[in-house]
Amino acid sequence: MHQFLRSSTLALLAAGTLSLGLTACGDSNTEKADASVDSMDTPMGDTTAMMADDARMGKPEGVMVDGVAMLPTNNIVQNAVMASSVTTLVKAVQAAGLDGTLSGPGPFTVFAPTNAAFDKLPNGAVAGLLKPESKDKLAAVLTYHVIQGRLVAQDLKDGQELTTVNGEKLKVTIKDGVVMVGNGKDAPATVQVADVISSNGVTHVIDTVILPLEK
Repeated sequence: MHQFLRSSTLALLAAGTLSLGLTACGDSNTEKADASVDSMDTPMGDTTAMMADDARMGKPEGVMVDGVAMLPTNNIVQNAVMASSVTTLVKAVQAAGLDGTLSGPGPFTVFAPTNAAFDKLPNGAVAGLLKPESKDKLAAVLTYHVIQGRLVAQDLKDGQELTTVNGEKLKVTIKDGVVMVGNGKDAPATVQVADVISSNGVTHVIDTVILPLEK
């Protein structure tokens, strides 16, 4: 999810391209996201916590994503750049200027959409978000996928609400052992790869980009 996430809203992306409700976040969310990202600069994680998470998962060698081990000694961004299925997300994080934040001490929990997840957005949406003038809108969407703190899959409960870095809520649904997260209205994203432990948090790879609800 400064290297993986930071401020504002996906609304009004490319006039008309995203009438779906990508106008979900207003200017007020810009302020919330800015404040939240600023608060992320405060060190909260440590090596002991990372090692404890790794021990809980029983995978000291690191979870495999796209055939590559995501090493618990790497930070979130360092692991993400090695995974071929999240290259769009990495590009978006860099375009939003959030890569430095997500390389920082954290800890963070990141729900990371795959390339295929971004492909589900309307035609031209991703290209529009990656434009320099859409930096704040892009950051608002990305920060909706980040929680401050570390939550591995076993910490997530059905019906749980998580406060994201942009200030909006994510809702957790668990059905038949499958973990899903969403905005509470649209079809939720499904966790495809859980518990990718990094030195500054944990990443869960998901199959859908989650959009905040319009207020």
